[in-house]
Amino acid sequence: MLNIKNLSKEFPVEKGIFSQSTSTVKAVQEVSFNIEKNKVLGLVGESGSGKSTLGKTIMKLINPTDGEIIFDNENITNYNNRQMIAIRKKLQMIFQDPFASLNPRKNIFDTLAEPVKVHGLINRNNLQEYIKQIINDVGLNVGSLSRYPHEFSGGQRQRIGIARSLVLKPQFIIADEPVSALDVSIQAQVLNLLEKIRDAYNLTMIFISHDLSVIEYFSDNVVVLYLGKVMEISPKKKLFANPLHPYSKALLSAVPKVKAKNQNKIIIKGDIPSPINPPSGCVFRTRCQHAKEECSKIVPQLNEVDSDRKIACIREDVW
Repeated sequence: MLNIKNLSKEFPVEKGIFSQSTSTVKAVQEVSFNIEKNKVLGLVGESGSGKSTLGKTIMKLINPTDGEIIFDNENITNYNNRQMIAIRKKLQMIFQDPFASLNPRKNIFDTLAEPVKVHGLINRNNLQEYIKQIINDVGLNVGSLSRYPHEFSGGQRQRIGIARSLVLKPQFIIADEPVSALDVSIQAQVLNLLEKIRDAYNLTMIFISHDLSVIEYFSDNVVVLYLGKVMEISPKKKLFANPLHPYSKALLSAVPKVKAKNQNKIIIKGDIPSPINPPSGCVFRTRCQHAKEECSKIVPQLNEVDSDRKIACIREDVW
């Protein structure tokens, strides 16, 4: 359904009105992965690892610097806004902030109806019934349609954001941390809703999160991202049973566990480096307890270690 090949995104650093920028923020670096139809790919990593930028680049909300985006056997990498109109029906996004992503001057009916009108998806005579069905599918009552975003709670607003992503009946949805801004009890409700609509609408998804417990619950396969680069790609069950990359091991070690006495936690020291000047060689080496001198000289390639697992690390003795 989606094939990402060596995708990169760099942003020029703004220096001033009269001075030219000579450096760039390397937000995403040579990312490659595939997603099969009706599967959910979990994208996980610390804040600043490039997860949201990658999602927006795939959506073509920002243009890639290099690489290819092949969606449904169609190379959309260099598509302009006019060419992307047809793709927007199939490819939608749920944004992280459920309030900032909604227009405060439009009621919910107008918010949901606008994309339907733009794409001419439904006859105007049937539009109201169609929007009512969508709002029911996300667990809100029809009376909500006449209200405005500020009249809803965070969980309700995220349900509206999910409804907006569904109105064009897409095949693929990128969910950018859709539950991170919600209370834990509300997170569970929204996750159950996403699971329900995934089955009802036969969706393929990228689920972006820094919360590994959410990734474990919702995903089929997982991509571990660090400083814009892929560290590991693995089926969910294999990753959580036996992580291979030192970064994956550290992330899983940091997950709080009930009754976890005498557990040897792997502590990642320091902060994630600046994407303006990433470390040479392996980008994780400055925080890796297994790093050696050659790690600063060799850029690890994403190599297969199993039929369905890939890892970017030259230290095979620590896998």
